[in-house]
Amino acid sequence: MRVRFWGTRGSLPVPGPSTLRYGGNTSCVEVESDSGTLVVIDCGTGARGLGRALTADGAGARKAAILISHTHWDHIQGFPFFAPLFMPGAEWDVYGPRGLGESLRDTLAGQMQYTYFPITLDAMGAEIRYHSLVEGSFRIGDIEIQAQYLNHPVLTLGYRLEADGASIVYACDHEPFRASAGSDDEPLQGKDREHAAFAAGADLLIHDAQYTAQEYGDREGWGHSSMEYALRVALEGDVGKLVLSHHDPTRSDEQLDALVEEMRGRTREVGFQGAVVAAAEGVELEVKGDRGDDAGRPVGVGSRVDGGGAGGGDGVGEESALRQDRSIAGHTIVVALPPSKEAQILKEVATEDGVEVTRMATAAAGSDLDALREASLLVVPGDAEGVALARRLATVEEGWARDLTVVAVGDEAGTDEAVDDWLVRPFSPEYARTRIRGWLLRIPVRWARAPTPDDEEARLEALHRLGVMDTENEERFDRLTRIAAAVLGVPVSLVTLIDEERQWFKSAEGVDLRETSRDAAFCSHTILGDELMVVPDATNDDRFADNPLVTGPAHMRFYAGYPLKAPDGHRVGSLCIIDRKARELSARDRKLLEDLGHMVEEELARTG
Repeated sequence: MRVRFWGTRGSLPVPGPSTLRYGGNTSCVEVESDSGTLVVIDCGTGARGLGRALTADGAGARKAAILISHTHWDHIQGFPFFAPLFMPGAEWDVYGPRGLGESLRDTLAGQMQYTYFPITLDAMGAEIRYHSLVEGSFRIGDIEIQAQYLNHPVLTLGYRLEADGASIVYACDHEPFRASAGSDDEPLQGKDREHAAFAAGADLLIHDAQYTAQEYGDREGWGHSSMEYALRVALEGDVGKLVLSHHDPTRSDEQLDALVEEMRGRTREVGFQGAVVAAAEGVELEVKGDRGDDAGRPVGVGSRVDGGGAGGGDGVGEESALRQDRSIAGHTIVVALPPSKEAQILKEVATEDGVEVTRMATAAAGSDLDALREASLLVVPGDAEGVALARRLATVEEGWARDLTVVAVGDEAGTDEAVDDWLVRPFSPEYARTRIRGWLLRIPVRWARAPTPDDEEARLEALHRLGVMDTENEERFDRLTRIAAAVLGVPVSLVTLIDEERQWFKSAEGVDLRETSRDAAFCSHTILGDELMVVPDATNDDRFADNPLVTGPAHMRFYAGYPLKAPDGHRVGSLCIIDRKARELSARDRKLLEDLGHMVEEELARTG
């Protein structure tokens, strides 16, 4: 494969006399296989130069792809200036991390709104298809690609590309999972070791190296790596060549020269056998897989499954990372529920997404099945009448009936095979919207609402006997959440109480929020057992990966919660800690959280 660098700078472009050799444009890398498959990784300001090169002499009307690691400005700002996108006859597939809020297309279009830019996304002449990704594998032409989440304040993907017997790993905007790994020489552990496994045996590793180890100490949590950490990843991954990239905007050419020489000196100290260079604009590398049998594919790397292949790529095996961004506008939902809060929620969230909603009584729907011919989704009550309608539809042999998804609403999920899925009440508008999108797009939704505890009625009675719901902040609880956040090194610590439909915070350290819906609450899962619940990385957990607390502005990655018990033994909430980056919880820290949880229980007992 051939690799050429068009943008190597991080955070913001800094062209000028001090950045002439390594370049001042932000991230953009061109990769081309021997057969001519073209993949552009990231679309920072460096994409403008690449686009001009691709369209020189009238060329550019071709089929190619763009992989976006994430949608921070320094990785998409060149998108509106990428000339091939304006050429009629060209076909481009654009891939990026999936969220359940704005689509990838909408995010890219946002920077081209009239207020900021004179041309809209719709004015581009090429045929552009947008695809969203989770962890897993897919193929573009003859290039096999594996996507894996990196550690950054927003959902960010690293990419491993394999073709022609060679392998390239791109991992920019990544921070060590364990803070000390950014500055020490100790072997990598836990998630950092998994990160090195993702790069294992790569012929070329392009890695974030924005800081030095000394600088990283003051920039922890900013989402970037030290050069020393990048070298440790390359060493433990046994890569052929390490390319330090995403250079800090304050770094001059001369400073980069000195740091590269320093890193080369460290290679001798740590025993790294590969080469170390810094990414420089205009530099082209030929990547050949000639390292022998000892260099191979990554091992020990988890994958996520999320739908089949789409658009410009074919799924690889059963671990496809692809999900095509499609609009659900224009679909029709028939809500065969009596007037209720649940029916109103379904109507409102579906209408907001451009879905037509038709209301009818279950009995009327049962007597006139033709009224359902144009519908994509039918929502029925989970009672005998609703299930009977679902069974009747299951006997219809016409294709429209087989394509109709039937969902029942009930107090608990049933088992009748005629019902495709269940929506258990109570549910929030956010949860309903996510499930509707999943049903209409026919994709798995990785957001599981916690089942209702067996002792729910007695549990709620115990909660309300405590007399703490909707009360003012109290120092005796706030003191414990401050201590938990400080001693466990997390930005957020909460004392939560799980009511019938909501999660309410008696104390909140690190967030300005008093409650969430119950179906979004990690703590609603915690109260199902007596043991500490730990979620090292929510993006890899089917219960939480699509939860808006993970995909939205909160960007939750790590969670640990201790189930709080009322004096009578019923579990009423949790003491939990939250981080915006994935991490492990040591045995010592688990014990500390449990001890602090016991102290919160003592305070609750004094109240009740």
